[in-house]
Amino acid sequence: MPLLVLASASPGRAKVLTDAGIDFAVQVSAVDEDAALASAVERLGELGPADTALLLAKSKAEDVASTDEADGAVVLGCDSVFEFEGVIYGKPQTAEVATERWAAMSGKSGILHTGHWLIDNRSEEDGDGGSGATIGAVSSTRVDFEQVDAEEIAAYVATGEPLPCAGGFTIDGRGAAFIRGIEGNPHTVIGLNVATLRELLHEAGLSISDVWV
Repeated sequence: MPLLVLASASPGRAKVLTDAGIDFAVQVSAVDEDAALASAVERLGELGPADTALLLAKSKAEDVASTDEADGAVVLGCDSVFEFEGVIYGKPQTAEVATERWAAMSGKSGILHTGHWLIDNRSEEDGDGGSGATIGAVSSTRVDFEQVDAEEIAAYVATGEPLPCAGGFTIDGRGAAFIRGIEGNPHTVIGLNVATLRELLHEAGLSISDVWV
């Protein structure tokens, strides 16, 4: 197994890693996001959008790191949430919700927060360099939307592309036509900031080159 394990089924995140020349395996977590979030809110109170993204990223990383298959690996969990006018938005899931969101977002701006959580699951006793690190960071990018009319929204939603995406949009697909600009790292909007991964690896005593193909 490669050193890095991505605890996500997202094709966008996998493509970011592949395009960055990173060798990795995918192991999807079995975390119930709603239950994990509800438990955290009960313990900690209401969470802001950045904290929500980080909590869910940590939950996914911990779930995968607890499996035998991830023993000896460095596990990366990621989660993205979209903040719009003070409200947290995840995946719209349905065409109706996606349409409502796009009608509201047209011509406005929001912030996409992506949480990253890294767990060094290598043994500290076996001399394989394990640090025992369990660390996280959030990357946030502002997204400015074009004015999008109802016909364009209907056509976009009909493709199905926005339904499984935080905030209901992409910048690496059809949704790119409706993005006026961004302020921050574009990889954050896709769901995995490679620069943030590099920082976390460094904190765990590794280099980004250690996970290159």
